[in-house]
Amino acid sequence: MRSTPTTLPALARRPLPWAAAVLLAGAALVAPRAQAGVAGTGLIRQMAEPADPVFAVAAGSAETTDRLIVQYRSNAPGNRRSALRATPQAHQRLQLAGLQALSVHRNGLGAQVLQLNRPARVTELEAVARQLMADDPNVLYAEPDRKLQALATATDPLYTSQWHYFETVGGLNLPSAWDQSTGDGVVVAVIDTGVRPHAELAANLLSGYDFVTSTSASNDGDGRDSDAIDPGDGCNGGHSSWHGTHVAGTIAAVTNNGEGGAGVAYAAKILPVRVLGCGGGYFSDIADGMIWASGSAVGGVAAPSQPAKVLNLSLGGRSGCSTTLQSAINTARSNGAVVVVAAGNSNQDASLHTPANCAGVVTVAATGRTGARASYSNYGAKIDVAAPGGDQRSGNANGVLSTLNDGASSPGNDSYAYYQGTSMAAPHVAGVAALMLSRNPALTPDEIEVLLKSTVRRMPVSCSLGCGKGLVDANAAVGAVFVGASSASLASETEPNDTHAAAQALSSFPVKISGTLATGTDMDTYLVSVGVGQTLTARLIGNASSNYDLLLRNAAGTTVRSSIRGVGMSDSVTWTNGGGSTVNMYLRVKRVAGLTGSAGTYTLEVNR
Repeated sequence: MRSTPTTLPALARRPLPWAAAVLLAGAALVAPRAQAGVAGTGLIRQMAEPADPVFAVAAGSAETTDRLIVQYRSNAPGNRRSALRATPQAHQRLQLAGLQALSVHRNGLGAQVLQLNRPARVTELEAVARQLMADDPNVLYAEPDRKLQALATATDPLYTSQWHYFETVGGLNLPSAWDQSTGDGVVVAVIDTGVRPHAELAANLLSGYDFVTSTSASNDGDGRDSDAIDPGDGCNGGHSSWHGTHVAGTIAAVTNNGEGGAGVAYAAKILPVRVLGCGGGYFSDIADGMIWASGSAVGGVAAPSQPAKVLNLSLGGRSGCSTTLQSAINTARSNGAVVVVAAGNSNQDASLHTPANCAGVVTVAATGRTGARASYSNYGAKIDVAAPGGDQRSGNANGVLSTLNDGASSPGNDSYAYYQGTSMAAPHVAGVAALMLSRNPALTPDEIEVLLKSTVRRMPVSCSLGCGKGLVDANAAVGAVFVGASSASLASETEPNDTHAAAQALSSFPVKISGTLATGTDMDTYLVSVGVGQTLTARLIGNASSNYDLLLRNAAGTTVRSSIRGVGMSDSVTWTNGGGSTVNMYLRVKRVAGLTGSAGTYTLEVNR
């Protein structure tokens, strides 16, 4: 039976002395708006619509960084040095630019991160990196260690105010999903500014890690340590966003406890990973946080005892996908974690923003209460799905309500606030992924992405610029988890099986087959004997980058059922034997477009 959030007292309106949307990366503060409090539950901050704090713009930008990442090839001198230090080639190239490496540390990918003596323009360091690669054949890649920023702010109060969960038009269709799953047993990493031990979060918080290496940006007096509590990210006494706390509340705020609001996967656990401090966070720190959260040791930091199966990255900036970030995403996926990222808040094509434009991530656009794309949300072909992120142009209560802190710069009291942004949309999707994994822990990152995209609702308001497959439907996504998967027999595809004569026979049901399309013309075929009155059901879950079709053929080679849904979508067929005798039927997996070989993976689920 579904549990529903406890009804709390109505909001008590009262004026408060200040409120402002925090715009990181040096942006100006927005003029204050009216505030509202919740009697006995702490402050609710009403936030103005934030601009997207980008860290890189067009050529000639003043964006700077004081770090350079250098990855050497295996067994190259830069990797074999007993003491970490920059190579002579690196020193020489830096000196020509008026720079020097003061210290070096190695990140979780094995690359050297050079701390420079002063900030330099990113464009300048990109030129240094190119010359370094040209000078030294042992360098696999080099790139500036740029910074990403928290994308937006938002808030989380009473369940009845959390329209983004339950309203028919623009909501997540979440209450029905709770009949099936509440996220129990799943860990979600919040890779962000850290998380406050809010009363609505404390019971679901694991011990995380602070990967911010810069003591000047950390705001806690030191570099990396095992304390992932957010000390505030306000620069020089400026307003702190408490961004990670808001994101965490959307994912897994404690529910049915008589206070505050609800979380999407309220029985899941949150692994706080601090990578953003004053002014944002470096690529190298963010990458290390992702690698660690997904279950790998990083440097001297042992892997977490409870690694995350879902990583939420509500951060980003304008840039191509960094090699460092892409490598970290690849590592996280190989560890079995699905990576959910915010599309960005610049009302631009998401292909211009990272990590939204990286491969292997679920990129989320934001919608408002009407189901239309939010005015700030990025768009385009890189978007996978859309989810509620709020649009406060028509009122603060049309934002996303979640946990926060009322401290201006340093920590204060627990509070709740309405925020808006793709930063608020992404944790809705991360929470749904946790609900899915709780029901079937064996789901792979590709299977989660494909099922999310295959179960969306049509956008209530057309999104001509591109909002992915549609609006995430929590109930449909959780319901799409194959009912027999947890108890299904497992099988692997065996070649050759391109023809009816060579078809791979399936016997025990339900069965889940792991297959690969080796070439563009490969057509894997499976034989199923269907008795009188039996119903054959099959579902194909391809990898998220490919378009594979599913056909059901009879012994004469005639296609009697087919499913041809497109790239990144699941396909399914159903057929009942209404005849008087058992018949052999043939399921065929066919490539239309996309990956082949070791990357051309798919899952075929069959029952009868």
